[in-house]
Amino acid sequence: MGNLVNYQTDRGVAVITLNDPPVNAFTHEMLVELDAHIIDARFDDDVQVVVLTGHGENFFSAGANITMLREVDAAFRYNFFLYASETMTRIERTPKLVIAALNGHAVGGGFEMAMACDLRIARAASGTIGLPEIDLGMIPGSGGTQRLARFMGKGRAMQMLLEGDKMSFEDAREAGLVNLVWATETHGEFVDRVLEYARRYTAPAKASMAVAKLKRAVQAAYEMPLEQGVLLEQELEAQTCCSTDAVEGLLAWVEKRSPVFQGK
Repeated sequence: MGNLVNYQTDRGVAVITLNDPPVNAFTHEMLVELDAHIIDARFDDDVQVVVLTGHGENFFSAGANITMLREVDAAFRYNFFLYASETMTRIERTPKLVIAALNGHAVGGGFEMAMACDLRIARAASGTIGLPEIDLGMIPGSGGTQRLARFMGKGRAMQMLLEGDKMSFEDAREAGLVNLVWATETHGEFVDRVLEYARRYTAPAKASMAVAKLKRAVQAAYEMPLEQGVLLEQELEAQTCCSTDAVEGLLAWVEKRSPVFQGK
């Protein structure tokens, strides 16, 4: 079958591509590969931003492979969703910016994965987002209920989850679930544009160390009481204040020039 997840790096950006057409559905084997590549990106000092996308024109990911779920026993299903949830959390906690490039439909676990990313950029008129697990007699099992409620608030999330409805990328942007929607002719053009955008957050254009600390602070904002969150922010700020990039940023401001960051 070949790789179920492709991994490549280029100029500070790692691109992780789910590659099991036609719908890039999750299996245990795919999650193992995905998890390994997230770790690869973490340990690669040259990688400053991660882009996560799907193969093809139609699907980012349709979530868990339904045929697989029907054939395995209940214990395997439980452990599969536990592992999927842990993988989403690993994406969320990776100290590098992670961008979901939604090339097509992102439903079920595919949308759960997108929500675990830091930014979501969608290709216009190419797909929908949604969590339709209720129609299978199940609930989202990879963090979907928790992250959606934090994005939308309890009432709107409850309605969306109970109805199992899907939402266009354009409507998802209005609801705050997608950050940007771009019109492009092909999937390849869309990914190229996302990569160009991702490089805005790499050195020398941006202080990637500060980006990573900022990610950690914002991720903690809905997990901690305000007082503890502010204390974490202060600790992270102390780390960035001592960085080479902070010295460069302040000096560049005084000298009225663009800073040249090193990511450290």
